[in-house]
Amino acid sequence: MRETNEPQMGDRKEDMIFGVHPVIEAIESGKTIDKLFIQNQLLGPNVQELKAVLSKYKIRPNYVPVEKLNRLTKKTHQGVVAFIAQVPIYSIEQLLPELLEQGKTPLLLILDRLTDVRNFGAICRTAECVGVDAVIIPEKGGAPISSDSIKTSAGALFNIKICKEKNLAHTVDFLQQNGVLVYAATEKAQKLAYEVDFNEPCALVMGNEESGISKEVLHHADEKIKLPIQGKTQSLNVSVATGAILYEAIRQKSNF
Repeated sequence: MRETNEPQMGDRKEDMIFGVHPVIEAIESGKTIDKLFIQNQLLGPNVQELKAVLSKYKIRPNYVPVEKLNRLTKKTHQGVVAFIAQVPIYSIEQLLPELLEQGKTPLLLILDRLTDVRNFGAICRTAECVGVDAVIIPEKGGAPISSDSIKTSAGALFNIKICKEKNLAHTVDFLQQNGVLVYAATEKAQKLAYEVDFNEPCALVMGNEESGISKEVLHHADEKIKLPIQGKTQSLNVSVATGAILYEAIRQKSNF
C-alpha cells in the first residue's frame, strides 16, 4: 500500500478543528498548529482576518482543492481545516542557542523526508532514550506527529523536542555556522560510524526509507558515515540503523 502524508479522518478526529473562527480562536489561544489547509481562492472578510492572524503568528498554510478538505471532514468546514499539534513544536534557530548557553554539547537528529509513522515513532523513542536534544523534521514531506506516532514512540514524543524546519539544507548550514558537525548516514559512505567523533556538537541525518537523504542535504553534510553490513541484505531498516548509530554516539559520550 502506498504511504500518504494526508491526515485520515479516522486517525485524527480528536485534534481536528474546522471553520474560520474556530481556527482563529485556537491560534490566538496559543494552540500549536501542526497542519493548516485552506481552500484555493477562498474569499471573504473572515478569510482576510484569518490570513492576518497567520501572518502575525508566522503560520504557513497549505492551499488545497476543496475536494481534499471534503475528504478530511464531512462537516461544514468553510474552506478551512486545521490539526492541532499534540506535542509542542520548536525552532532550531531558537533552541540551539539555548542549548549552548546551558553548556550542553548538542546531539541532534535530522530526519530527511522519513514518511513511515511507525519508524518515526520508534526513532523518537530511541532518540529520547539516548538523550538526543532535538529531532529536526521538515515542514512538508515527513511523517505526521499523530496519535499513531505518539503510541509507537511509547509517549517519548512528549519528552523530546521536535523542530519543524522549512528547508533542511538551510538548517544544516545554520548548524554548521554555529559549530555543529553534521554527519549523514548513507550506505555509499566510505567511513564507518565508529570512526567519527561524536563528542563534539553534532547532528545525525537519516534519510527516507526508500531514497535515502536528499542530494541537497547530503551535499551540505560535513561527513558521510555508514554501518558495516556483513550479510547479503544490503540495507537496514532506518529505525534500526538510527538506533545503532545513536548508541555509538552515546557510547563515546559516556566513555563506555
